[in-house]
Amino acid sequence: MPIYMDRHDVSDEVTAEHVAQLHQEDLKVEQQFKCRGLTYWFDENRKTAFCLVEAPNKQALQDMHNHAHGELPHSIIEVDESIVESFLGRIEDPEKSKKTTLNIINDPAFRILMVTGIGRASLNKNESNQYMEEVLPKYQQLLNIVLGEFNGRIVKKEADCVLVSFDNVSSAVSCAVEVQTKFKKIISGLENVGINLNIGLSSGIPVMEKEDLFADTIVLAERMCNIATGEIVVSTEVKDLYKSENLNVFVEGEMINSLSPSDEKFLNQLMDYTEKMWQNTELKVEDFSKNLGFSKAQLYRKMISLTGKSPNAFIKDYRLKNALALLNKQIGNISEIAFETGFNSPAYFSKCFHESFGILPSNYIKQSITYA
Repeated sequence: MPIYMDRHDVSDEVTAEHVAQLHQEDLKVEQQFKCRGLTYWFDENRKTAFCLVEAPNKQALQDMHNHAHGELPHSIIEVDESIVESFLGRIEDPEKSKKTTLNIINDPAFRILMVTGIGRASLNKNESNQYMEEVLPKYQQLLNIVLGEFNGRIVKKEADCVLVSFDNVSSAVSCAVEVQTKFKKIISGLENVGINLNIGLSSGIPVMEKEDLFADTIVLAERMCNIATGEIVVSTEVKDLYKSENLNVFVEGEMINSLSPSDEKFLNQLMDYTEKMWQNTELKVEDFSKNLGFSKAQLYRKMISLTGKSPNAFIKDYRLKNALALLNKQIGNISEIAFETGFNSPAYFSKCFHESFGILPSNYIKQSITYA
């Protein structure tokens, strides 16, 4: 049977004991609805509860809750139990709670998510071989060691991009600093230094309105990692949570860039529009200005501040990264990929690709290099 996670937004008067009682009421009637309650989470501070239930469908889960106590969920999504465990650390009741009569679980499902990504200035054969043979193995080994030290759980892992979940914000920030510091040591002795590591840290709850776990939190972390300037970029909430745990002190420095609420809003607006329009060959800076509500001068200053790139350079680089992904997946020939990614001509695409990555796309294909 499918497994679902639901979200209940509860009133300020609700305590962990109340939620535990409701969970016990569910367990009493679950068989009537062919359901099986696996566990739950309760966040005292944010007043949210999350149930993990095996059920034939969403309606059966709702019917069970309604019959047991009448507290219907505000949102329900279907989940994969292995992914739930990666994010939240468990898919059943904690051993400690099993020893109590009421089985009170005061464990928030709120998590800090870290996205890491490696960028390379060149894709030519010699530098790519150096990356694959020297940098990447050491980086992966580094991650395994440091994540273990700070209790980070890997949710998704690709060659040079990793998604990690933390229960604790101090551990997440400290882990990011440690990873970045040790990565610099890995590349410090290399002849070619066109390799950099970017890290984004955001926080949130597993179920909102989208159908995927932590969807909004992941998107923000990815955007901070891939788009915003800074070796480690953190959201406003991550910074505030860190300060609340560390005597109102934050680890400021050259390595960390903390976004303001207005920065986060602009970043999301920028990327929402870009992801919708980037394949349009007629896309102009004026279109960004109009749809984001900025003058051309304001837009330029804001994008330089947040991304380090002008609007024109930003959209060109975004298209090139998507073109690179298509080349790696061997989807289409060079001409098809050029038009698919918003370039006016294959010749102009090849010119831009060479300027950005130091190699023509035709030669890159011949090298058969996997670069995600």
